[in-house]
Parts: sequence; structure tokens; C-alpha cells
Amino acid sequence: EMNLFLMLHALGLGHELHGEHLLPIGTVYDPFVCRGLDALIYALYNGARFVVVGTPAGITLAPEGGAHQSSITPSIGLELPGLDYAEPAYAQAVDWLLCDGLRRLGRPDGASLYLRLSTRPIDQQPFEELLGSSDRELLRHDVLAGGYRLREPIDRPAEVVLATCGPVVPEVLEAARILDAEGLPSIVVDLTSPDRLYREWRHSLRAASRHARTARPTFHLAKLLAPHERGLPIVTIHDAASHHLAWLGSVFGTRTVPVGVDEFGQSGAIADLYHAFDLSSDQIVNAALIATS
Repeated sequence: EMNLFLMLHALGLGHELHGEHLLPIGTVYDPFVCRGLDALIYALYNGARFVVVGTPAGITLAPEGGAHQSSITPSIGLELPGLDYAEPAYAQAVDWLLCDGLRRLGRPDGASLYLRLSTRPIDQQPFEELLGSSDRELLRHDVLAGGYRLREPIDRPAEVVLATCGPVVPEVLEAARILDAEGLPSIVVDLTSPDRLYREWRHSLRAASRHARTARPTFHLAKLLAPHERGLPIVTIHDAASHHLAWLGSVFGTRTVPVGVDEFGQSGAIADLYHAFDLSSDQIVNAALIATS
């Protein structure tokens, strides 16, 4: 892992060393991002540009347990300067983010890209249906900006927001279906890059502070939720440390129930491990009931 990041470091500085940009892409077992962290940090510090794909990731890597199941890597991706972390659930979103990430490698204001992916097969139909009923370019813009509305409530206004990313999206969609049936409609927001969402929100606050003015909700997360929806309670669901998405509640000052992986995992089937860490559909429904109680 250390050698991988050292190589990406060298290849990612091709524009400085040889006057020509390269497009380095490296893959690493996601839990081992931590093992090469020193080399990754120094590569970014020196301005190297590359794409790193961490896969498989989380407890969704069900047959292997313990330290082989990453939990803090999304937080590393979000907090490191010079690196855009993204965790898409659907193939088209992966395509858009990867192509955009490669384009950004050569931009003066660009960054490296960390894609946290999974080997879990995901039904692509929900995204295909959304793509068929939406403006393709607007949806692509939302995916690249950090998130989009994947599912709308049926018949009634939403009473809770389910915010998720990565391979747990199918469980969240099933939970939304159950909640609709129980009279608690929800919005499902797929966060393709919590990093970009957080950074834009943070930059808006910093700009307001530096210029002594009121912060205006012009960042992308505010565009995803209408003004009357911003006060809704939020349940965050992620195959990673629960705190990684818990900040969402502070954006609009709403009640938040974070669901995630805060212990070392076991080995087993995906469904069994999801149940053990409250990521099953029924448990997400319970979390939504708690958020709205």
C-alpha cells in the first residue's frame, strides 16, 4: 500500500517533472488506505494528481471481518486537502464521477479523486428509472456536485429525509417503501460525494465569516431540499462510521439519527451483518420513527 501511493505520487507529478500530465489510477483494498496513509498525505501535500479506487469496502465485504472492513476511510477522504472523496452506488454515477475526476486532474484548481466502491451487485433499475424521467444533464450535475434526490414521497409531503451513499442504497429504498406504506413519507437523497457537499457548505460559512455577512443557502445541499423541507429530521445511513454523515443535521439545525458501523465487524452474509449494525430496512424504518418521534 505504501509503495502504491509512492508510485501514484511520482506519476501524479508528471506535469512538474516532465511537463506532461498523466492520468494515474490505482486500486487498493479499501481497509488498507490507512496502511499507506503517510505516503498518500505527502503525495497530496506535494500536489500530485491521481485517482485511487478503494474497493471492496466496509462490512459489505461480508466474508471477511475485523480489520478487513473499513469504517473510517470516508472520513479520511473528506478531511484530506487536495482529495475529492466520492462513494456512488450506481454504475452511471461511477462513470460520471470518474470521467469528471480525470478531467480535474489537469485543472489548476483541481484535485485528486478517491472513489470508495463495493463489489456488491446493485440493482440499477432505480437509477435508470430516474434517468428516464429526469433531465440527464441536470442529474449529472447533481451527481458531480455531491448528491441527488433518488426517491420522492408518494401522495403526501415528506416527513423525514433518508440520506445515504454507497452499497446500502437498496436497503434505504426498501425502508422508504415501508415508511410510505406506514404513513410516514420520506425523501431519499443519494450522497455521491459527501466531501463536495461538506466543502461547499463550509466554504459558504467561511466566506460569510470573512466578509461579516449573513450566510446564504446557495450551496448544493440547500438546492437538494426545498425551504419547507430543510427542517425535516434526517436519518443518515452509511456502511462506515456513523459520525461521517452526522454533520448533515447541523446544516439546517435539524434532528439527526446517524446509522453506521462503529464497531469492528464479523464475518457472515451481507444481510446478517447489515442486521447486526442496524443497516437492514426494518431497522432504518425504526431509526426514521425515532427521528420523527
